[in-house]
Amino acid sequence: MRDTDKEDGGAPKFGRLLIVLAFALVLIVAITFGSEAYFS
Repeated sequence: MRDTDKEDGGAPKFGRLLIVLAFALVLIVAITFGSEAYFS
């Protein structure tokens, strides 16, 4: 973890965090709609 931080700097780490956050949000939405369609 330290090594990648040292190489990347500040901006790429923030970008990666944003991508992970967006992916998690999409996953949650997909699970919500999927379970709703499955149970109804």
